[in-house]
Amino acid sequence: MKKGFTLSIIILALAMVLAACGAKDNKENNSGATNSPETEQTGAATTEPTTEPSAPADAGTVVVKHQLGEDTVTKNPQKVVVFDYGTLDTLDKLGVEVAAMPKGSLPEYLNKFADDKYVNAGNLKEPDMETIHGMSPDLIIISGRQSDYYEEFKKIAPTIFMGVDNNNYMESFKSNVTILADIFDKQTEAEAALAEIDTKIAGIQAKTKDSDKKGLIILSNEGNISAYGPKSRFGIIHDVFGVKPADETIKANAQHGDSVTFEFIAEKNPDYLFVIDRNAVVAGSGSAKETLNNDLVKNTTAFKEDQVLYLNPQFWYLSGGGLISVAEMVNEIEAGLK
Repeated sequence: MKKGFTLSIIILALAMVLAACGAKDNKENNSGATNSPETEQTGAATTEPTTEPSAPADAGTVVVKHQLGEDTVTKNPQKVVVFDYGTLDTLDKLGVEVAAMPKGSLPEYLNKFADDKYVNAGNLKEPDMETIHGMSPDLIIISGRQSDYYEEFKKIAPTIFMGVDNNNYMESFKSNVTILADIFDKQTEAEAALAEIDTKIAGIQAKTKDSDKKGLIILSNEGNISAYGPKSRFGIIHDVFGVKPADETIKANAQHGDSVTFEFIAEKNPDYLFVIDRNAVVAGSGSAKETLNNDLVKNTTAFKEDQVLYLNPQFWYLSGGGLISVAEMVNEIEAGLK
């Protein structure tokens, strides 16, 4: 009986030791876990970074609230499909590799993505859903031209909308950049690029603040012209850079602008005429200079003082809202203002 009692004592002692070890391990495994506070972003989208307690240190997720919904994105996704050229140029600036994009309308400065190592995801308005599905991507990024496909994209992979809000251009642009920086751990690079842009914008605003000169924004398209005002697709010239509009009544939030005549340009007589040539990027050859080569335009102050500024349509029409494109847009306006 003494032998049986001794054996029971030994078994009980071993059980107590094992229980203590297990409790110590659990305490050590959970000691580094914290609950990340919810962070709100301004503009078109917001993020809520979260971290899984049991995940490796470089893992986690970012919850992106955007115009079309809310999607949880795994940080540092490997296979990324990008339909927005502004986003593509931001990721390129930040040194993030992507897997696929629509190649048919690539701006020249993004021609590196024409390489065969990148998958052609269709075109800007008609995604190749079969090819995208076959890739099994980790993330799909879209903007306005693909918004109708959002629900279909979501069935394939987390999908986020990265369009720019014309009513709050810089806020939404910075928000989009910040979200991408959070997803790909590029916060330092993004902050430096944004700070450089802010510095240049401040310089432009210093020029326009006390200036009485007024500007008119024109899109030229196959011989036709449209005007854009504040809060429009190209309204950053007025809303952010501070160039006073030659006409306050041009329709706000206009994506396609107000159709106008050469008589309208002559009547408004702008000091600056900002011209975006759609044909140059859509048809492959520009026609704006020929379209505006008439006596009515030649009689404006802008023409007489050599202040008709032909803006690069690759940045303004195809890929606005990117770190590279916005910086170049700033450079063009800075160089053009006298």
